[in-house]
Amino acid sequence: MLFAVTSTVLSALFLATNHVHAQSTVTVPVTIDRTGWSASADSQQTGSEASKILDGSTSSIWQTQSSPLSPLPHNLTLDMKNTFFVTGLTYLPRQDASNDGNIGQHTILVSDNGISWTTLSTGTWSNDKQKKTSFFTGVSGRYVRLMAQSEASATGKQLTTAAEINVLTAPRARLSRENWVVKADSSEGGAHSYLAQEAVDGAVTSYWQSQLSGGTLPHYFTIDQGAAKAVAGLTYLPRPASTGSNGNIGNYSIERSTDGITWTNVVSGTWPDNAKVKTAGFAAVSSRYFRLVALTEAGNRGPWTSASEINLLDGSNQLANFKVTVDSQETNNAADQALDDNTGTFWITQAAATYPHYITIDMQLSFSVFSLTYVPRQDGSPNGRIGDHKIETSTDGKVWSQVASGEFRDWDKPSLVNFEEKIARFVRLTALSEAGGRVNWASAAEITLGYDTSYVPPPASQGRWGQVIDFPTVPVAAAIVPQTGKVLVWSSYKADQFTGGSGSGKTVTATYDYVKGTVSQALITNTLHDMFCPGISIDFQGRPVVTGGNDAARTSRYEADTANWTALALMNIPRGYQSQATLSDGRIFVIGGSWSGARGGKDGEVYSSTTNTWTRLPGAAVTPLLTKDPAGVYKADNHPWLFPWSNGTIFQAGPSSAMNWYTTTNGGGVKAAGLRAADPDSMCGTVSMYDAVTGKIMSAGGSPAYSGTATTANTHLISIGAPNTTATVTKLTSMSYPRAYHNGIVLPNGQVLVVGGQTFSSSFTDDESVLHPELWDPMTQKWTVMAAMANPRNYHSTALLMPDATVISGGGGLCAGCSVNHYDMQVFSPPYLFNTDGSAATRPVISAVSPASVVLGGSLTVTTGGAVSGFSLVRMGSATHTVNTDQRRVPLAGTLVGTNIYKITVPTDPGVALPGYWMLFATSESGVPSLAKTVLVKPS
Repeated sequence: MLFAVTSTVLSALFLATNHVHAQSTVTVPVTIDRTGWSASADSQQTGSEASKILDGSTSSIWQTQSSPLSPLPHNLTLDMKNTFFVTGLTYLPRQDASNDGNIGQHTILVSDNGISWTTLSTGTWSNDKQKKTSFFTGVSGRYVRLMAQSEASATGKQLTTAAEINVLTAPRARLSRENWVVKADSSEGGAHSYLAQEAVDGAVTSYWQSQLSGGTLPHYFTIDQGAAKAVAGLTYLPRPASTGSNGNIGNYSIERSTDGITWTNVVSGTWPDNAKVKTAGFAAVSSRYFRLVALTEAGNRGPWTSASEINLLDGSNQLANFKVTVDSQETNNAADQALDDNTGTFWITQAAATYPHYITIDMQLSFSVFSLTYVPRQDGSPNGRIGDHKIETSTDGKVWSQVASGEFRDWDKPSLVNFEEKIARFVRLTALSEAGGRVNWASAAEITLGYDTSYVPPPASQGRWGQVIDFPTVPVAAAIVPQTGKVLVWSSYKADQFTGGSGSGKTVTATYDYVKGTVSQALITNTLHDMFCPGISIDFQGRPVVTGGNDAARTSRYEADTANWTALALMNIPRGYQSQATLSDGRIFVIGGSWSGARGGKDGEVYSSTTNTWTRLPGAAVTPLLTKDPAGVYKADNHPWLFPWSNGTIFQAGPSSAMNWYTTTNGGGVKAAGLRAADPDSMCGTVSMYDAVTGKIMSAGGSPAYSGTATTANTHLISIGAPNTTATVTKLTSMSYPRAYHNGIVLPNGQVLVVGGQTFSSSFTDDESVLHPELWDPMTQKWTVMAAMANPRNYHSTALLMPDATVISGGGGLCAGCSVNHYDMQVFSPPYLFNTDGSAATRPVISAVSPASVVLGGSLTVTTGGAVSGFSLVRMGSATHTVNTDQRRVPLAGTLVGTNIYKITVPTDPGVALPGYWMLFATSESGVPSLAKTVLVKPS
């Protein structure tokens, strides 16, 4: 259906800014949730069945038979399983290189029973890849049919194809329940009375429940509106998932009455057994009384019925209005032009208006909102492109929750911001600056929202995805700046592409200040270093050191005190895709990296900051760590899994199946450390040292080759001891999802979070993405699937632990104009930050740490706000291409020396407590971590 969108006059609060306001109307379509639907066709090719148009993938298609050829016309029929008020249909043609089967002339029909059909729309679609939308006068029906009468190419071919088909509806405004009187045939009593009123109290945590013993189906829920009103639908929200599923309604009917005695059936159907909101739409009818009749329990668990919320939908001709409010607009470029589905028009603020600017959309109904797309003006002018911004949602237009912030790139392409799904009525985009710093006004060709008509938040036990941070570049590499806690990211010489091994001498960078919520950008040219595909590690002074990449011999260091970069000595061996680690003696070791520079022979070398020199280690040969990649050494020496250890040694845990010890004195050396059990080469898998005191490392996933192979879900526990000894390897329970290109993050409690990846490794695609992170618990050595994220995180993605014990994950892509460039990061809050009811857990507090820096083997005095169960140090991390050689965790026991005062001792071995900046966390008895205090560990 089409939502009317009205531009409203601002309150007196904003009139003081001398901005101008106007009123106008536009339309916005909405889709019906396809859960449980089925599709059938008169003809279908094996492997390209009708069901493909409902799978959510634009890369799969329905195709009619080509051999033997099935002639036109062709019919595709959708069974929506329930009656809906249908107002439109969208058709997405196939998105591959072919246009064969694109539908031209067509007819759209609807039916109540799948037998008798009514024509709703006819027309002809153009022969291109664009989504087609057909609107028509709304009718009620269960079945929708798309009849293809010709192929758009007009070549006489008889094929028909489709990638995705959606049906549009009119989710009307909810009627006021102010004068309602409700009753049920049965209600459960006891300590808590689950009365009928619980289903109309506006609280999704309470619910009506029929009697648990002695009751029989059907059950009746009756609404007396107090007067006859036009009604066009009913929504039913089952009881909260956290309370169970008993009483979820399966087969149902909705009836109406003028007197509450004689009842007439309006619509009937079957709802699936889940916790989502259910909507039953029908042609508008006017009655005072309506009742929902539960004929069966969806799971056949018993003769019960329950409901968290029940609403009636407005059946008047006035559909639910969207309203848009802005702080300023030009008369001929009003706010409605940002919502008219026409990129040739645009909203623009008055030239005299100053930042910040905002545009607020009131959807009139609460929906689950999950994305906003901003399209800059398309008339050739860059003026008014939004740069710094924030996105907020609200249920009442008064209290706002920020879901995204950051900086849009200064270009004319659309920017899609996916964020954690939020139930909201209002969405506000605030423009804080103009992307190019040219003018004081803001502009937008289109602003569109992504939202569902039904959504059930995942339980707190799966963690929660939170704020999205938008960057002006794809964050391919990232590091925590220890002195400030800011997140430093970079890509290559351009924000969205790289040169492919030939250096450009510059790098696009950005910095996220998570305290202020702001993003700043900088183009680094003084180091003559394109830092794409580099090695990264953080030195003893907390400075990220970056080696090689596109400018393959160069070394650069980020200086936190000035926020500038310094050029260091050139490496002896140019490299890209190498790994790098800060050693226990303060030097920096690199090995591998045939992606750039000459292929092969990428033996180890070390950097000394004291002399600013690189020294080759001919004995630290790269050959023992090579994988069997079919691309040869070009890919076989990439991204070694390195762990600095005692006496300047390095343990190499993979990705080759062979593990090795490397020494860095007397020209270097290498000694075999055994095989990683039966694990094959696991390129672009992850390893995480979750307990450095006992030398415990967990490996997860990867693939036998860099790209083009199925990935593994393998998980192994690797235990190391004295240098040059064989490691002990134990096969653990595998992940639920095989994956590669993911990231692994060590949490303060020793758990490991794995984020992103694909089940089939394929660079620069989001095909077969794994959206669900998994959490590994060292106590149980088992995995738990977490809540799904908004954006895929695959090749060129990053993830880091933040000082507030959350995880920031982002990036992916960097392939010029491709569709998989992800210019954002998103914050994940692990389950330990929540109570079982979803509320925020009470966190322990570290009120003081003395001293702020400590030498190896030294002690810290920690004052807390109450009793705690333990402490941990987690080293500040850096990440690119699945590699993070900086992160490791040191668990620490605290000795109580006073009231809430603890003494903790740092290990003496620099191979365990690698000098540098660490995050110190306290943990409560229930496993909740504190905010971190930063501690500098110095060498003895």
